[in-house]
Amino acid sequence: MDLTEEQVLAMAPDESSRKAGKELARPAKWVSTGYSEAALWGECQGSGSKPYQTQVDTSAMAFRCSCPSRKFPCKHGVGLLLYYAREKASFVQQEQPAWVTEWISKRTEKAEKKAQQPTEAKPVDEAAQNKRTEARHRKVSDGLEELLRWSKDLVRNGIIGLPDKGADMCENMARRMVDAQASGLAAILREMAEISYYSDGWQHTFMEQLLRLYLAAQAYGHLDELPPALRQDIRTLVGYAQSQEELKAQTGITDTWLVLGKQSTEDDRLITERYWLYGLTTRRAALVLQFTIRHQPQVQLMPAPGSCIKAELVYYPSAAPMRALIKTQQATTAARHFSGHTGWADVMTAQTQVSSQWPLYNDQVYTIAALTPVQRNGQWWLRDDQGQEMQVRPDFRSLWKLLALSGGQPIPMAVIGRETQYEPIGVWHQQEYKVL
Repeated sequence: MDLTEEQVLAMAPDESSRKAGKELARPAKWVSTGYSEAALWGECQGSGSKPYQTQVDTSAMAFRCSCPSRKFPCKHGVGLLLYYAREKASFVQQEQPAWVTEWISKRTEKAEKKAQQPTEAKPVDEAAQNKRTEARHRKVSDGLEELLRWSKDLVRNGIIGLPDKGADMCENMARRMVDAQASGLAAILREMAEISYYSDGWQHTFMEQLLRLYLAAQAYGHLDELPPALRQDIRTLVGYAQSQEELKAQTGITDTWLVLGKQSTEDDRLITERYWLYGLTTRRAALVLQFTIRHQPQVQLMPAPGSCIKAELVYYPSAAPMRALIKTQQATTAARHFSGHTGWADVMTAQTQVSSQWPLYNDQVYTIAALTPVQRNGQWWLRDDQGQEMQVRPDFRSLWKLLALSGGQPIPMAVIGRETQYEPIGVWHQQEYKVL
């Protein structure tokens, strides 16, 4: 198992665990350590008389620790992995202790039982199912009619007075969309409520989101007239869920996928993690979402940014597929070589094609051959070899790391964004992919 410090730190559930894990990544903190083909383990001396027993299932990157923390991984798990990444030679391959063997055996037994468990098809009450579907459709339609009236009134009355009431007004309509079972549109409204209404350019941001709401509401009223893939995009945007079991029954795309980066957001203890992947053979991009409740164990731990996995991905139905789920996966040590677009002109061509198929698309991920960070008028830009530039998002936090790796020279880069603003998430430095 080969891990970098960056990959380990990316697994930490929060900044406090990351900081505490760094403190524990020292030989003096560990009474014993070891590893086998299936696991990594160690005993960390805490404040009590007994050391904490920390273990990692390296095949699935799952964690267990005898400490009382409810975080996964806890600071001891982060510390153990970080210690291993820094000083692998200090760990001796040996027979697993009984407490490790017991845990690994239970995990293996549970996985085997789940694989062998017969899937009994439950009888479906189609009449009741159709009744529920029709009831929700009416509820959503009524809510979207109100949303359309609200949108038209905003434009009719003008938006000059929104700084005084914009946040509350958007939050009220978001609650109405939740009542109408249109959670996807409620999320857009809550983003609108968080707009800084006293900053320059808020009008553009607000009107762009308002347009998305208006087009989604109008399109929902004409679902029967849309192609199947576009119809599914609208349903997803409104808030209809797609069955993952149905997706996993489909044949996916198998490739070696480089995990380009990870973005995390939290809303009322619900943590959403976005993993951006790139197929080294198919050259396809993918977005994998993982949802967890803070302080609750993760069902499946995604591979760390910067690593590669051999996986079969199934894309969600869409006119321009991007989101996917992982059907099967295994770690691999494949070379993380660069491939991608030659410059911004190529990116704009690809983005135009996506827009023509799905006008309400979200952020996309792109790999671009040679970009140089340059500063102009107090703003940072990414310039390609043809001299074309795109703006770096103002909230980008890893600028100095990007400048240190690039040295002011063109460098292959992975970016996330759309239209005119992008956020770098990684670079290829000396033929190796580095996460920002």
